[in-house]
Amino acid sequence: METPLELYPSIEIIIPHFQRHDMLERCLESLEKTDYPSMSITVVDNCGKKAGLVFMVKRYRNAKLLSLQENRGYAGGCNEALRLSSADYVLFMNDDTVHDPLWLRMLADAALRNPGAAAFQPRILSMKAAAKGKKVFDYAGAAGGMIDRLGYPWCLGRVFSSQEEDRGQYDRECEIFWASGVAMLVKRDVALKFGGFDEDFFMHMEEIDLCWRMKLAGYRVRSVPSSVVWHEGGASLSAGSAEKIYLNHRNNIAMVLKNRGLAGLLWSMPLRMALEVAAALFYLTQYPDALKKSNAVFRAAIHNFRNRATILVKRRKVQDSRVASDRELFQGLPLTCATRRKEGHVFQL
Repeated sequence: METPLELYPSIEIIIPHFQRHDMLERCLESLEKTDYPSMSITVVDNCGKKAGLVFMVKRYRNAKLLSLQENRGYAGGCNEALRLSSADYVLFMNDDTVHDPLWLRMLADAALRNPGAAAFQPRILSMKAAAKGKKVFDYAGAAGGMIDRLGYPWCLGRVFSSQEEDRGQYDRECEIFWASGVAMLVKRDVALKFGGFDEDFFMHMEEIDLCWRMKLAGYRVRSVPSSVVWHEGGASLSAGSAEKIYLNHRNNIAMVLKNRGLAGLLWSMPLRMALEVAAALFYLTQYPDALKKSNAVFRAAIHNFRNRATILVKRRKVQDSRVASDRELFQGLPLTCATRRKEGHVFQL
């Protein structure tokens, strides 16, 4: 049964942007074709200081520009627009995306069917593979975000750097652990309740952290494969760059320290620290910039140690909001994503 137009919630699409105007223009042109009755767009200029952005954004219907005086990253840029929004839902989205015309309607339909869920993710496919005529899941989100018991994130349709061909193996809506910031629909009031993204993360893993906090408080996160988005990837930081390694290791450990229960921390963190050292040794074999890449892991650990008091304050707040146990959250999830069955895995249908 088709949802009457007047019942669809209002959705504000929030797009943090820094430099690549060509990608943003392609994204906005794609959004022009989106079939949705109550949609607005806010482009957040993270102090990119490139001419012409105001005039570009004005060309598109329901789009406006929010200019920041400094680059606050994905997390800070999204949070500023979130605080100013009055929509029922916000959709945090990367600017290197294009979209199926019905993608937003499919997400809204899922939100109406699942009032206990706070976040939703579409099927995210690789734009580069699509240009070659292939249907392959994108690295950043694929068919839905998951996490293992050690705190390493992975996706339905992607583990490590191995991306699966989309052959319909994840066509059913299901519960996931986190929704990708490539395109992430969230109830605005719930996002505000949790303070939005952790701005200390700047970029990378901030969406996993927010979803984890929401799940601890009893909210659900769902995949919506009927909604399709294509993602180019690597627009902000190239894969394997030392800075990306630093942010991923820094933010991942901080996220685990904030959100994991005490019992889980006591057994997993010593193993994680050993694996961090192993990762640093591995990066020594990765040319070019092997030393920079290896050092990035140690810089991440040092940063978290120096900021342990701040992380502890955040942890207390997160744990005070907890209604779900780690046993409930990690039910059915592997100790390490390296051991999971490659295809067709579905979590908590």
